[in-house]
Amino acid sequence: MEQRDGLHDREISIVIPVYNEEGIITSSVEDLVSALEEMDWSYEIILCENGSRDATVALIKNLCDRFSKVRYLTVGEPNYGKALRLGILEARGKFVISDEIDLCDTTFYRNAIAILRQDAADMVIGSKLLSGALDERGWMRNSASKILNNMLQILVGFEGTDTHGLKAFRRDRLLRVVEACIVDKDLFTSELVIRAERTHELRIKEIPLQVIEKRQPSINLWKRVPNVLKNMAKLVWIFRIRQD
Repeated sequence: MEQRDGLHDREISIVIPVYNEEGIITSSVEDLVSALEEMDWSYEIILCENGSRDATVALIKNLCDRFSKVRYLTVGEPNYGKALRLGILEARGKFVISDEIDLCDTTFYRNAIAILRQDAADMVIGSKLLSGALDERGWMRNSASKILNNMLQILVGFEGTDTHGLKAFRRDRLLRVVEACIVDKDLFTSELVIRAERTHELRIKEIPLQVIEKRQPSINLWKRVPNVLKNMAKLVWIFRIRQD
């Protein structure tokens, strides 16, 4: 796990899990840094590498050398949820944004941080399925999101429209929720959102998200199905049987 000094007083931490992204990692981070510098925010970008087998790690190290506000962590295995969880725990900002390297949607950043700064919510979720959202992914991924959301609503009582959109939240108010999460990989974010939803003192707000991906998924959708079903069963156990 890599650490960088001098980032202790940032207001905003942007946490991005990264796996086999040699094709877009450099341009995505360059564009994101450029946009953030124009916004004049106090920020850090945490790239959470998880088990990449291509040149991603070398490219990340180069980015960290070039940009003082970029640092990286690694979990050593392909595990999105584990990487995101570690990034949140290691974040130093008052506000945390969890993003995807193929999105880096600074419009969501602006809208969500404005809501958090006004203390109008503790967590802001960018929903691909909310009225007003624009999802330009292929029909298969769009349908998969709808199916997953329906499963979460039926099986574990999820009340929102999306658990896998971009998120921004006050770190101090969500930290105990993150620490309580058991599920990793694809459904870590689902458990995080549902636990936050069930913590009644936390205020959650959904806003429409515009999704324009820069590349095809780094992991084949069908290969993710067994882990999704396995972790869905864990969520049923957690929220229906154990009743966390």
